[in-house]
Amino acid sequence: MKFSAAVITVSDKGSRGEREDTSGPNLCALLGERNFDVVYTAIVPDESDQIQAELIRCADEKQVSLVLTTGGTGFSPRDITPEATLAVVERLTPGIPEAMRAESMRITPRGCLSRATAGIRGRTLIINLPGSKKAAQENLLAVIDPVCHGLEMLLGEGSADCAAPEK
Repeated sequence: MKFSAAVITVSDKGSRGEREDTSGPNLCALLGERNFDVVYTAIVPDESDQIQAELIRCADEKQVSLVLTTGGTGFSPRDITPEATLAVVERLTPGIPEAMRAESMRITPRGCLSRATAGIRGRTLIINLPGSKKAAQENLLAVIDPVCHGLEMLLGEGSADCAAPEK
């Protein structure tokens, strides 16, 4: 099954053209390799209303299956992507960020500092990823296979057989 996707980079400097976005394009490439159709990308500043507007646009208007954000998940006072995400999702999916943090902890003890969250709005799964190209890639690859199964369930007409053997 081919899924649609959007990638939203959250960065004050990136939105002003002061820093090249490497995470967003890298995530798009990774999604393309996994047979996702990336239908939308954006770069927004660390402003809650703008992040929320992009997430709502992707979920409600564009009806994208998967929305990835990159950036704004750390401890800086401007890092508010998780709060903006929590304001628009209807159901949390805590296992996804838990798995990402667990995998990150294998690489660096600083992995525990991620505040990333994930949740569902309508039939769209929204996942926060770190802002660095390397960390965003590691986090996405840690969960992409189960995420695909979750999207099949989210977009299906009934329940999926989660006990079925993996392909």
